[in-house]
Order: sequence, then structure tokens, then C-alpha cells
Amino acid sequence: MSTMDGAGAPERDGRTRVVQIYPRVSQDTATYCPLQVSVGDTARSVIHNAVASLGLDSSQRYALLEVRKSDGEEGMLEAGDRLLERVLLWPPEAQRWHLQGEGYYFILQQQQPQANLGGNQVSNTEDYDDLCNLQTVTEESVLEALRQRFYRFKIYTYASNILIAINPNKFLPVYYNPKYVKMYENQPLGKLSPHIFAIADVAFRTMLSRQVNQCIVLSGESGSGKTESSSYLIHCLTALSQKTFSTGLERTILGAGPVLEAFGNAMTAENNNSSRFGKFIQLNYLESGVIRGAVIEKYLLEKCRLVSRDKRERNYHVFYYLLVGASKDEQKEFHLLTPQDYLYLKQQDLHLEDEEKLGQEYKRLHQAMEMVGFLASTKKRIFSILSAILHLGNVTYSVSEDTQVLEVGPAEVLSTLSDLLKVKKELLVKVLTKRRVVTANATIDSQYTLQQAPKVRDSMAKSLYSALFDWIILHINHAMLNRRDMEESVSCLSIGVLDIFGFENLQSNGFEQLCINFANEKLQYYINQNIFKLEQCLQILEKYYYVSEGIAWQNIEYNDNGGCIQLISKNSTGLFDLLDNDGNLPEATDETLLDQLKLQHQDNPLFVPSPHTKPSFAIRHFAGSVEYHIEDFREKNTEHMRPEVVSLLRSSERAFVHHLVASSPEALFRWGVLRATIRILTVFKNMGRQRAESGCLFTVSLYCLGTHFVCIFYRKSRGGRQKQLIPKQLMDLRSLQHIVGLTAHDRTSKSIFHPHQRAKPPTVSAQFQASLRKLMETIEKAEPFFIFCVRANADKREMHFDDELVLRQIRCTDMLQMVHIQKSGYRAKYTFMEFVYKFRMLFPKGATATPEHITELCERMELDNSTYQIGKNKVFLKEKERQLLQDTHNKEVMRRIIILQRWFRACLLRLHFQQRKDATVTIQLHLRGTVVIIVHLQSSLAPCDQQKPKIAYKDLMKGYHNKVNSLAEPKEKAEVSLVVNLFQSVLDGFIRREIKRVESEPSKMTKKRRKKDKCVNLISSSALTYQVNIMQSCDLCGSYIWGMEKAYMCSACKLICHKKCLNNIITDCSTRCSLHFGVQVCVLTSKANPVPKVVEMLLLYVEINGLYTEGIYRKSGSACRARELHQILETNPEAACLENYPIHTITGLIKRWLRELPVPLMTFSLYSDFLHAAELPEKADRIRAVYQKVDELPPANYNTLERLIFHLVRVAKEEEHNKMTPSSLAIVFAPCILRSPDLDDPFLGMKDVGKTTQCVETLISEQFRRYTEKLQNIQQLEYAEALAVNQLKLRRQNTVRGQYKIQLYFCVAIFRVDLACRLPDLEQENSDNDNLDSSSSMSTESLEDRLRSLESEGQ
Repeated sequence: MSTMDGAGAPERDGRTRVVQIYPRVSQDTATYCPLQVSVGDTARSVIHNAVASLGLDSSQRYALLEVRKSDGEEGMLEAGDRLLERVLLWPPEAQRWHLQGEGYYFILQQQQPQANLGGNQVSNTEDYDDLCNLQTVTEESVLEALRQRFYRFKIYTYASNILIAINPNKFLPVYYNPKYVKMYENQPLGKLSPHIFAIADVAFRTMLSRQVNQCIVLSGESGSGKTESSSYLIHCLTALSQKTFSTGLERTILGAGPVLEAFGNAMTAENNNSSRFGKFIQLNYLESGVIRGAVIEKYLLEKCRLVSRDKRERNYHVFYYLLVGASKDEQKEFHLLTPQDYLYLKQQDLHLEDEEKLGQEYKRLHQAMEMVGFLASTKKRIFSILSAILHLGNVTYSVSEDTQVLEVGPAEVLSTLSDLLKVKKELLVKVLTKRRVVTANATIDSQYTLQQAPKVRDSMAKSLYSALFDWIILHINHAMLNRRDMEESVSCLSIGVLDIFGFENLQSNGFEQLCINFANEKLQYYINQNIFKLEQCLQILEKYYYVSEGIAWQNIEYNDNGGCIQLISKNSTGLFDLLDNDGNLPEATDETLLDQLKLQHQDNPLFVPSPHTKPSFAIRHFAGSVEYHIEDFREKNTEHMRPEVVSLLRSSERAFVHHLVASSPEALFRWGVLRATIRILTVFKNMGRQRAESGCLFTVSLYCLGTHFVCIFYRKSRGGRQKQLIPKQLMDLRSLQHIVGLTAHDRTSKSIFHPHQRAKPPTVSAQFQASLRKLMETIEKAEPFFIFCVRANADKREMHFDDELVLRQIRCTDMLQMVHIQKSGYRAKYTFMEFVYKFRMLFPKGATATPEHITELCERMELDNSTYQIGKNKVFLKEKERQLLQDTHNKEVMRRIIILQRWFRACLLRLHFQQRKDATVTIQLHLRGTVVIIVHLQSSLAPCDQQKPKIAYKDLMKGYHNKVNSLAEPKEKAEVSLVVNLFQSVLDGFIRREIKRVESEPSKMTKKRRKKDKCVNLISSSALTYQVNIMQSCDLCGSYIWGMEKAYMCSACKLICHKKCLNNIITDCSTRCSLHFGVQVCVLTSKANPVPKVVEMLLLYVEINGLYTEGIYRKSGSACRARELHQILETNPEAACLENYPIHTITGLIKRWLRELPVPLMTFSLYSDFLHAAELPEKADRIRAVYQKVDELPPANYNTLERLIFHLVRVAKEEEHNKMTPSSLAIVFAPCILRSPDLDDPFLGMKDVGKTTQCVETLISEQFRRYTEKLQNIQQLEYAEALAVNQLKLRRQNTVRGQYKIQLYFCVAIFRVDLACRLPDLEQENSDNDNLDSSSSMSTESLEDRLRSLESEGQ
């Protein structure tokens, strides 16, 4: 980081930014201090540089505050916070120039002993990301650590691998920006600050690496933020799956959340968005990590909220959304009123001050319902049912004074209900007023009493809403279903997110609260088993090792809530069993049930009976004692949809209502198929009768009907293919059975009339216990991750920390013991041999597996003594230290790989140099021998008068041959011809050079003088002479500059060369900066040149001159020639004459240009997406996935990649000559255009070679197929054109002038257009002319030209 004199523009690559620091101190300083920050700069280093730049007192303490316009608050940054990460989350315009007027900037403030933040005092104690790092673990230290982080807007804290999340009761955008998903991707847990995305990423990577199902369990009280946390988890897991092509699955999964929240959440006294049902969302993945389906299981919807609730609470969200957000037409259609006009919504203090927000939520609900596949007609049916439920609450009862008959009204409400449910009004009145009993001999109708009737009405409303919620869950699951999930042979991985209802202790607790708290007891027991009991059992099993290794260990006590679970659910004596047995007694009441509970559990310390005057009892739960009122326990436990209601709704004219009350959805589906079949047959029969009466054949009718059927369900696409309009994933019997089987454990019980006695529907408690058992079996098969959600305060105040409430939750969840057991254990255990082998690169040469060498390494790494222990045979490490050693080991491996690459290249160059040196010595030896012979021959033939001889060419060669023949030994006679031929070639070259020199003597002298002057200027201006101490390579000739040899180095561009090579420099060093190589693609392109100029020139030259060269991209060219051409292309591409260079030099430069790009063509940001796309098993899915990600590339990268792939297709087309298949081209170009962004792990790129090659090969092969298909279609079109013209000629000769010419012209034109429309699009439109020229064998004359010639012939 460096201090700037002015606020310069930030760097283009995004790795540095110029930030303005505004001081807020007592001293007089400058207005602001501009600093340039990079990725690694923290708040501590920025404060240090700002203090030095502003000249402030360095002995004082300063803090750096971040100001955001969105919330207007000042957030204090920690010493380790990275400023660039904060800046990148700002708006783009604020990232470039963040002035105070724009609302995004940093403040340097002198730090007081205590800083006031949000009205709460925050002390300057050390911040702990992990509670296991606390020096002393006590309730006070844990509470203090959580409080400090909370007031610094750090709501997440680790306890080893467990996440603690405190609900701030407000949205913090810094935590849930989409960039955070990428930030935490592939990062070890604990490397970055705690975050819920880190848990999601670790669970996802663990599932892929270990191929084991995972489960994320959220626990906490009501109002602790479990619903929001589960929503963030689903979003992150969906994003991590990197679905590489859109099938609507992610859209369906993300849309299911708002729908379930609207129908299943409500505002309570503790929470504005409380889930009134439990849900378990299971995301299913392929083994490659691509999401392929999901299932939602719901548990115990709180139905009583629909008809009654506390005055501080509201009904379900969807009712308020509908009433506030519905349009006038919808209000009229659904007979909607205001909330105060409904008994089920009417409250004394009901003030909908957030009406605008409710209207927006209604629009959001509409969009979410479309995302999960609900049609507009289906949404209308759902809203009609909701309106009917509200109007059902307005039904009133009275008793006639004369006849004592129960009367129901008002009449307009009954008419509205009849219209909404599409049932007869008389039947509706009968159901609301009378009970029917069916026996084998008779049917008896009895009238309800005035006290019973309202309960019957409310029961009907609750059962109808529950059935509607079940139907929504079923159809959402079907929309998220993948057909492969129904096949047991297809392997599947999954991640489950459990969001169960939070522990509740209300002013009045009933049967629902008992079920909710029982579920929390089961969940807490599961947590205890996994965190405490299993951990301690594992460590007790290893206690032998601890003792034998000299490691101290002590057991940690924790609260076991198994007794409370037995109290509620034990067979025959548990509360639920006693409740079920009491429900079978006809004369039993709530009071008799309470007496039986007290009698059975009077000696149980967890059961606290109340005084006789109070109909209640209390249970000591793990989270505290809760008092339950016994009223309506029996009625709520046996509540189900009455047979009268089922019979009424089955009589509805609306099929949607039938689905809600179906006891067996499969049977209803079969009847629907049967009815549709009968209707179709009836339609066929009627149409056949009509056709027969009109005298037409029935076969024609069937053909026409089939044609209409095809027109209805299919339409023609642009390519002429039939495109299906109806959705592909329609419900069938098999998929319906699968979905019903998944959700059958918690469906609304329905009772129907039957004359014979049948088994009663299961009670609510029995059904709930079965659901919990199924849930526990599911999550016990997976590896768990735990998130403890904590409620910050009981008043729903934003950013307020209630010490007493948080401390109570810490005690209830045994958080202190949890930290102790996580802190005491050692996650990583290695024998000495395993430790030395795993981290062998960190040990010096010759190190052995001894405690001394291991201790020396730990001390050199500066590991804390409390984080590791070395026993007699094993090394014990904490997880954080193991990760530190692993990261350091990876860096060391990378460093040594680079050294090996450097030496390998040096050895390779040395070998090439030796080969060239030996070849040069051999040539020099022969040339010297030849020169000696020539001199000897000239001296022997010279005349005595010393005049120059005039010898003819043939005579010279003949004399030379005789001389060599006479001088040769008998054994060397066979080599005479070889020496003569060598001499002849040397002589020919000498003659040509002399002729050329004589012809260009004046111009050459001028050029040589100019070149010499230029070299002199270069030497005098920038070249420095120095003595080489370490062997280096000359940048011009490629040979070595040996030690103690003098060389020249340019002070500007650092070019190094021999003294003899200095005259070969033809360009000035000022032009050697990177202009075309190693530059971002977007810089080299424009609207006029969508592809970089150098790339287009090289590719075009190869396509013209090199397509038939064998191994065109497999072989490499000369390094010297490549360096020379590279230098020319960098300075002036137009001046390059590519004909002077071998074709392999050109192809080598193409690969070099691609390798030197700072960001490859297939960018780093989409690297993992392309890899996931390449892993898809189905070829069609793989192609769609790859092409979808290609469409997301920047325009410059997309255009260049498109041009390159088209070039490779043309190369692959000539495979017969150049031996380059699409797979071999992919092997060559995959490392050039699809590179790994992770340079820390040297083995990661090697593992991905197969995937990157597969991805590039998919692109080349698919484009090759399209290219071939395009050529075939062009040939077909030309053939059809020629055929049509020939037919036109024949008809023209046999018809009168002009009569049929226009008709035939249009027929041919329409025929040609129809063929052209069926041609698929080809991405490389610029090459169509070349394809026509090379592939056309029919005709090059257009159809219009031929018609004109025919017209002239006719005239």
C-alpha cells in the first residue's frame, strides 16, 4: 500500500483502489488523505499509513469507521478487516470516487476508552471469532465475547465447527451480498470470519469429498431467526450447486420459500415472521454436485391460529396479503372485505401500517407461485378457498324461539360461501347445523347445540385450510421432483436443512405448545447425542491413547433431557398415550384427563401438578418450566375433517375442491384418467356420427382430428421442428404415488361415512410422534452440522442485546459445556510417521520421525503450545493448526514445483544448445576443409605473370573434382561426390551473394549506416554493460551467456543480449511494452474489430496456408523465430510478413497469445461452472450447460472464443490430412483458454485436466456437428434450387408466355424460403461465402438470375 499525492483513478483490474480517508480528530489536518489499498491491506495498516500521512500523534489510538448511505450508520472496522472487500460491496460509482456527498466513505477517528455504537457501550477487548480460543471459558467470558461481536455487527461466531447466530432483528446487507457466496466458496472453516455461508460451503464440499449425506440442524427459541437462516442456507446451497443450465429447478426451489412463508408463517409476540409449522428441506444432488431435485416435509401446522390467537398476534400472512394487495377485479371475484370485517382477523388494535409492504408481498407471492408451477387458474382457486375460509368465520348461529331450531346466517354470507365453494346452499346449511350418524340399518341426523355449532364451524375452517396447505406442499414437491429420484438404482447425495418450530413459553400454552416443545426436546436430545455423548464416547475409546501418550483428559458433564422425553412419549404411561386412551372413553372430560395425569406422574420431578382450582400442569423442559392449560386437549388431539364436510366438498362443481378432500390422491387421479378417457371416446363418437351424416369417411375425420390435436399441443419452430407446448413433467400415477409416500406422515385426517365400524383416524399426537420418528431416522443417516440461533431481545428491537435473555439461552443449550468439549478435544491425530509423511516438505533434508524434529517444526511455525501436544507415539493437533500446516505445506509444494520447472527448462535449453553447438562444429569443419581445398586449387592454377585467371564454371568444377579425387585415399573414394556437392552449393551461394551485393551496393550502405547509427543511439541511451555471474539466456539469439562473460542490458525494458547480438536489435525498447500480448481481451477489441487484430491475422493465415499441415498444433516452432515474430507483432502487426515464418511458428504464437492473457477466454469466475457442466452424465445436458455458460462470458471474450472455436472446427474438418481430431485439439487448447484460478494448491489444476479437456472438446465437437449440418443443408438447398429451375424450364417450354410464369416464380420462391427457414443457425456467419465456394457443386448462379434468363428466352 502506498500513499498517493492525489486521488488518482483506480486500477482497471480491480486488485487496487484509491480510497479517501476523512479525519475526525481534534488536530487541524488536511480535508482527506488518499491512500491506495490492495487486496492484503487491513484496517490496521491503513490507519498506520493515514496517521503518518496526516502527521497525527502516533501515540494515540485511532479507529477506522465505514459509512454507508443505505443505513446512514457508522460501522467500526476491526484491525484485521480488509478494506478492499468492503469497497467492492459498494455501488460501482462509489467504488471509483467515494466522496462524502455520495454517502460511502471511511472516517479516521481518535479512539476513546469506550466507543458508543448504536447507543450501546462497547469495550475495546480482543475479538474472538471462535469461542474455543477464549483463554478462560465461563458464562461471563462467553457472554462478553458474543456482546462485543454483536455490537460490531458480527452476528456469527464459531464454537469449533458449530455456528452461533444472534438475531439482530434487522437486515444486514454486508452479510448477504451475493459476492459473499463466492468469497466463502472452497474456503476451510475458520479461515475467513464466521458466516452461515461458510457452514453451507463446508457441508457441500464434505458431501462431495466423502460421498455421504449431510444435514444442517437449526435450533433455537421462537424469534431467534431460524426461518431467515434456513432461507439463506437454501439460497447458498442452490448457488453452490452451480447448476450450469436452466431447467427451472433452482427457480422452483427458490420460489417455494415465499409460498410456504405466506401460508405457514404469522406474526407473533416474539417474531414478526414466525414459522407455525416445522419443515425439513432435502436438496438432492448428483455425485458431481449438480442439484437435481428437492423434497419438503412439513410437520404439525398450527391450525388453531386460524380461529383464535393472542391479541398481540396475527393470523397467517397470506390473508393480509390477499386483502390488501388484491386488485378491484379480484376483490369483486373473491368477495373480499377489509380485515376488520372478518371474525377470524378482527382485532381491537389491528393497525396495518405496513400496507404498502403487504401489497408488495402479494405481488411477490404471485411471482413465487408462478415459479413453483401454479397456473393463473390454480391461483384463483386457491384464493377462492382462502376467501371462503374467512367468510366461514362470519357465519352466525341463533335458536328460533318458536321451534327451537338452530338457525344459521346471515344469508349473504351463506350465498357467498356457496358461490366460492361451488356447493348447494341447502347442503351447506345442513352441514353447519346437523350431525349425521350412519349405521348399517339407518342414517340419523341430529341438531347441534348453540354451544357446539361455532366449534363445528371453526373445525371445518381449520380442516379446510390444513387440506389446502397439504395440497400446496404436495404440488410443490412434484414441481421439484426429478424422475431419477424414483429409481433406487440411481445413486443420490443430499443435504437436509431442518427448520423446526422454536421452543415456546407463552402466556397461555395449550396442546400445540406441548407438541412444539416435545419436538424441541427430541431435537435437543439429538444434539446432545452428537455433540456431547458421541464425542465423549469417541474420546473415551481413545482415552487409552491419551493416557498412554501422556495427554490429560477429563469428562465433561452435560444435561440429559431423556427423562422429559420419556415423560411425554413413553408407551402406556406417557402423556400422549394417556391422552389417546382418554379420548376413547365416551364420558371422559378434560378434568378427568388432568386427574389421570396427576395420578400417573405425581412422583416424577419433571411433572409439576397445579393446585386443584387451576386446570393446568407444568413440565420442566431443558429450556425452562412451562405451564400448560388442559382445556381442549382431547378435542384438539382427535380433530380431523368430519365426514359431513367431506361429503359436502365432494359435491362441489369445482374439481379443485375434490382434490383437497381426497382420502387417496392416487384413486382420485385414476378416476380422473378414466373420466377423461370416456369423454374423449364420446367426442370421437359424436364427430364420427356427424361425419357419417354429412357423407364423409370417418378416416378423414380421424386424420383431421389428429391434425388439430397436433396443432393444439405442438407448433413449428424456426428450424421446422415440432416444439411441444404442454409441459414435459406432467403428473402421472407413479410420480404421484412417490410424492404422496414422502408426505403421507403428516396429512390432514379425513373421515367418511361408512355403515360398518372401521378403524378410527390416527390422533394428532400419534401422527406427530410418527412424523418425528421418521424425521430422526432421516437425519441420523446423515452427518450433522449445527447452527444455534439466539434471540437478542424479547421486544424485537433492532441491534439490542439483552444480557439476561441471552445468558438464559446459553444455559439452556449447554453452550458452555459445548465450548469446553470442543476446546478439549484434538481433531487431528497422527502417528510420528504419518505426520512426517503428510508434511514432509516442511521438514529439512534428513529429518526423521522423532519428537525432536516434530517439536522443532512446531516451534518454527510458531504454533501455540496449547493447540498441540506431542505424545510418545502420536501428534495431537487442533483443527486450526492442522489447516495452517496444510496451507503452508501447499505453498512449499508450489515453490518446489516452480524450482523443478526452472531447472527442467534450463536442462532442456542446455541440451538444445549442445546439439546446436555440435552441429555447428561439424559444419565449420567441413567448410574449413572446403576453403583449404579452394585456396590450394587457386594457387596451383595461378599463371606465372600473376594475372587473374578466367576460369569457366564447368571447368572449375571439373578441376575441383579431379583434385579431390587425386587427394582422396582409396577408402575415401566413396565420399568424393559428397565433398564435390558441398563445394558446389557453397560456390553457388557465394556467386548469388556477390551478384546481389553489386546490384544493391549504394542502398545497402545507406541502410547499414542508418542501422549502425540506430544501434549506437541505443547503446548510448539505454544499454548498460555488465559482467554475468550466473548463466543467463540471450533474448535475441536464444543461446547462453556464460559466467564471467560481458553482456548488454537495456535499462528501460531489461532486455539482455550478447555484444555481438546488439546490432540485431531492430526496434526501440520504448515500443517493447506489451501492446497485443498479455493484455485484457476487452482492451484489444472494439465495435469495428470484435476479435483482436493479431489473433484474427494469425488464425486467417493458418486457415489459408496450414490446414493440411500434419500435426499443425501438436508440434512447436523455432524459439528464435517465434521470438522475432512476437517482437514484430507487439510493435507493428501490419508490418509482419507471415510468409517468411514456418507455419508451426505461427501456431505456437496463437497458443502463446492465449496463455499470456491475464484472464483466460473462459474466465476465472466461470471456471467451476464449466467444470460442473463437463461432469454432467447426459450429453445433451452437458452441451446445453456449456453453451449457457458461454453465453455468460463478456462480449469480447465471447467473440474471440467464437472465432477460435470456428477455427478449430475448420482444422478438425481436415483431420485426414493434419491428424488433428477434436479431442487432440481440446488437449492442446484446454490449458490455454480454461485455466484454474486457484494457484495455491498445485494439485488442483492437475485434477481438473480431464474436466477442462472434456468441456473444450464438447464445444469443438458440437460446433463441428453444426458446421457439418449447415454444409449439408446448403447443399440440399442448392440441389432443390437447381431442381426447381429445371422444372421451371420444362414448364416454361410447354406453356404460353406469361400465363404461369408469375405463379411458378412464387412457388419456387416459397419452396426456397421454406427450405431456408429449416436451416439451423450457424454462429460463424462470416464463413458462409467460403463454405458456398468450397462445397457448392450444383450451381453458382442465383435463382433470380436464372428466372431473368428464362424471361429473356421467352421474349
